[in-house]
Amino acid sequence: MATFLYRLGRLTFRRRRLALLIWVAILVAVGVGAASASKPAAKPFSIPGIEAQKAIDLLEERSPDAGGGGATARIVFRAPAGQQIDAQPSRAGVEKTMGALKDTQEIAGASDPFSDATLSKDKSTAYATVDYLVGADLLKDSSREILKAAVKQGQSAGLKVEVGGDALVAESSVGNGEIIGVGVAAVVLAITFGAMIAAGLPLLTAILGVGIGIAGITAVAGIFDLSESTSTLAMMIGLAVGIDYALFIVSRYRSELKLGREPEEAAGRAVGTAGSAVVFAGLTVVIALSGLAVVNIPVLTEMGLAAAFTVVIAVLVALTFVPALLGFAGKRIFGRKDRKRAARHEAGLGHGHDKPNMGSRWARFVLKHPVAVLLISVVGLGAVALPAASMNLGLPDDSGQPTSTTQRQAYDMLAESFGPGFNGPLLLVVDTAKSTDAPGAAEAVRRQVEGLKGKGVASVGAAAFNDAGNLATFQVTPTTKPSDPKTETLVHDIRAAVKKVEAPTGAKTLVSGTPALNIDFSQKLNDALIPYLILVVGLAFLLLIAVFRSILVPLKAALGFLLSVTAALGAVVMIFQYGWLNELFGVEQTGPIMSMMPIFLIGVVFGLAMDYEVFLVTGMREAFVHGESPREAIVSGFRHGARVVTAAAIIMIAVFAGFIGATDSMIKMIGFGLAAAVFLDAFVVRMALVPAVLALLGKSAWWLPKWLDRILPNVDVEGESLRKHIDAQAANTQEPHPDRDLEPAGV
Repeated sequence: MATFLYRLGRLTFRRRRLALLIWVAILVAVGVGAASASKPAAKPFSIPGIEAQKAIDLLEERSPDAGGGGATARIVFRAPAGQQIDAQPSRAGVEKTMGALKDTQEIAGASDPFSDATLSKDKSTAYATVDYLVGADLLKDSSREILKAAVKQGQSAGLKVEVGGDALVAESSVGNGEIIGVGVAAVVLAITFGAMIAAGLPLLTAILGVGIGIAGITAVAGIFDLSESTSTLAMMIGLAVGIDYALFIVSRYRSELKLGREPEEAAGRAVGTAGSAVVFAGLTVVIALSGLAVVNIPVLTEMGLAAAFTVVIAVLVALTFVPALLGFAGKRIFGRKDRKRAARHEAGLGHGHDKPNMGSRWARFVLKHPVAVLLISVVGLGAVALPAASMNLGLPDDSGQPTSTTQRQAYDMLAESFGPGFNGPLLLVVDTAKSTDAPGAAEAVRRQVEGLKGKGVASVGAAAFNDAGNLATFQVTPTTKPSDPKTETLVHDIRAAVKKVEAPTGAKTLVSGTPALNIDFSQKLNDALIPYLILVVGLAFLLLIAVFRSILVPLKAALGFLLSVTAALGAVVMIFQYGWLNELFGVEQTGPIMSMMPIFLIGVVFGLAMDYEVFLVTGMREAFVHGESPREAIVSGFRHGARVVTAAAIIMIAVFAGFIGATDSMIKMIGFGLAAAVFLDAFVVRMALVPAVLALLGKSAWWLPKWLDRILPNVDVEGESLRKHIDAQAANTQEPHPDRDLEPAGV
């Protein structure tokens, strides 16, 4: 592979104008395709296989006009102090609000705000539940505008009117995460390379790759019916790896130029060696993202595959477009100071060997104290990871919204006036199609649930049948809020209770509602976590064995990743569940950790972590294969790779940390979790734990059984076949060897 990539790098360097033209043509083509593509058909969010989703599907099948699974708006009214909501003039304000909703075609029905069940005991507060025919993601903007206008009618009458539920999307600011990240990337790259051309090149190629990737996804979205959120993860990951991969190749190109090689030869060698690392780093990311299909949640599968596609584009851009741009840049990839220093060296006025950089000095420090560094790293990460053992998974509700939002205020008003369970009622769907006495079966189910009063059930509503009389529904209000662990216990208790009457009545009962959906969703993700880990880590482990020709190096990489991602989850629990330092990060309300967080962190961070692993350790492997001792190979790997990994990690941390300032708790949690994971993995695991372990293992780190060595494909990431190829070329042409008298004399 190294020889093929070497030739590819030299070819695109020479044919740089053609390469530039091809990539621009591809960008224009996918751009035109995206602009002319039809929009994907709107589809509801679904979670196949869980009980709560089956209840929604059954309700939509048997009673499509009931609004099951559709968006819901809970309009909460509160009278001025000292007044009652059902007395004039407050009553007129409520009726005016409800009357303004009559023009909404998507409404399935609305409850009476003045019934006994919807009036608080002190009659200061009332609420109306508005059910829509379609889900929140399919609701028309016009329907939302009518709802907002109706609320203003009540507010103008002197009432406090707020809206909960999912009909109104909580307006949240995600800050300027991407802008901040690109800005920080530019500064970090400028400091790393000391030249504007070298700093701008990774940004330019990353933006090109993301542009082609997103445009390509948009172009096929209508064909494959992709959801609107599909490109979100693709944009984030595409930008991340695009910068990383170009950064690595540009850095290697500069190193080759410093050894005195001509630009074309330097570009070929950079793509042949660093490009090999890029290919396999990209493969690990693709494996991690594509593996999200194991979870069997359509939106996650789409996001994972779309992001994997942008990673493939990023790899191709790095291998072909980056060397083409290097052809235009030539030796101007260095800043003026570096070019003057090189000129002085060529004139014999300066020394040619660089002083040991920070990376090599740190590596030598670790080599002197490997046990201490290893213990401090493991103990430190273990301490941060401990809270992850008590992680409570769920989906944040309106209680996690900022206090300034209408959703949070409606949530608080309902909790104060009706009890916390009103914010998360359960919906029981009773299938009586096989029952000989449908009303009797529904009543039997209802009595079973009423038997749980005092054990978490606050109230049980009356059963309502569909027109065919083969499906009954009724509402159960818990005594605890939706995110409370006691609510999860109640859901399990209800499911166990209704099974007792399933055989005698012939009626099958399914429990749904927001709390049940959240519980089932969390359980589905938990069940998929171990298979996902086995698939992703297992495949990457096999890939890394082929790359490094070692058993222990990939094993160390995988274990180090598990330690860092667990520590990142522990940090998330500390802040978002325990509330430690919550004010520092703007977390107003603690609660459960988002159900998707563990598997999301694993999928995204695993790819980036393996990038850093490949970038660092391939340099060590290359030095070891070319004759250096195991300890000196560690120093060589850090001398060439530590600066690149540090720059890449800082850029990623800045991008992810930009989302901590978001008002939405889920976005804030994702931003913090990713930033923490990248920090811990790059600077603790890869920079400290990895060299310490390799120092202790010594030569045995690169051990591979002979039988396994024979059957594994030789991917030659260290470029040994490339060196032989160059040696053969030099011998055939009787030209001076391009390496002769140019290799650094020691480290």
